[in-house]
Amino acid sequence: MTPIDLRSDTVTLPTEHMQDAMAHAALGDDSRDGDPTVRHLEALAAERTGKEAGLFLPSGTMTNLVALLAHTGRGVEVLLTAGSHISRTEMGGLATLASLFHRELPAPRGAMDLDALREALSPALLRNRLATGLICVETSHNDAGGTVPSLEHMAGVREIAQSRGIPVHIDGARLFNAASALGVKASEIASHGDTVAFCVSKGLSAPIGSLLCGPTPFIERARAFRRMVGGNLRQAGVVAAAGVVALEEMVDRLADDHRVAREIAAGLHDIDARLVEPETVETNIINVDLEASPRLAADWAAALKEQGVLVGPTKPRRLRILTHRHIGSEEAKLALAAFRDVAARFGVEPARVH
Repeated sequence: MTPIDLRSDTVTLPTEHMQDAMAHAALGDDSRDGDPTVRHLEALAAERTGKEAGLFLPSGTMTNLVALLAHTGRGVEVLLTAGSHISRTEMGGLATLASLFHRELPAPRGAMDLDALREALSPALLRNRLATGLICVETSHNDAGGTVPSLEHMAGVREIAQSRGIPVHIDGARLFNAASALGVKASEIASHGDTVAFCVSKGLSAPIGSLLCGPTPFIERARAFRRMVGGNLRQAGVVAAAGVVALEEMVDRLADDHRVAREIAAGLHDIDARLVEPETVETNIINVDLEASPRLAADWAAALKEQGVLVGPTKPRRLRILTHRHIGSEEAKLALAAFRDVAARFGVEPARVH
């Protein structure tokens, strides 16, 4: 039986159209004269985000690292949302490779506290404070459960940053999920940052790749840093072709993933209301709270795996579920049946019906 894989939307497989496009892509040496398919993808990404230029990179982690390097100098401070992907899961690259300090600011439901931001900013090196080199915001916010800061909030961050002359980078790995949730174009979100990054290898189903978009001089600088960290590519049109299809064909269907996520959240709430608050699910990510369970998240993940359902323990008592194009309503029902069985075994009783 094929597992119901809810660990991440990175498990999505390329579509047949993507595979065909990859097989027939026009190719060149991207680091020399340029790969025509990569150039097409970069231009398309820039157009979709409302920026002047784009840069294709192998991964979201490398994309954020290159953005940090291109925006800053050594020894300045980067302000991040609490639980941000950059500080939590990118292996300390901002310190180890970019020689940057970072500070996490409170971020209720993934939205950076604006008062804390104002207090933390230091536009120059002072005798007791580092200069702020960059502000990074994340949308959708992975650790917060796929939440999406409002456009008004993003505008507030941007206004504060501009008043102090500090750039803003948007880590938009799931930028198009965020745009779908808000009912706006991705460019409306991206307009509140100097630069924006997004992945085509998550819910958009391409096998590899992320894009960094921003002003042309910045992207040319970033292109040099991409080479520095080993991200130079040769005939990269082989994978960039799938990214083109992703942007042209896969964006509109993300709303289906959000719908299925809400179905799963509602079903988990019915099993036990303490597992999930359905109204907190905004995109395709669900954080399952196991504080009421006598068993750890790793135990739940192992038990669910025995029933063909794969989930990710992200904290000792928290599971993460992501929906994607391989998960429809039928898969959601099967996953919920497995959760119901494990909940009964682990002592979490179904919610009472009033």
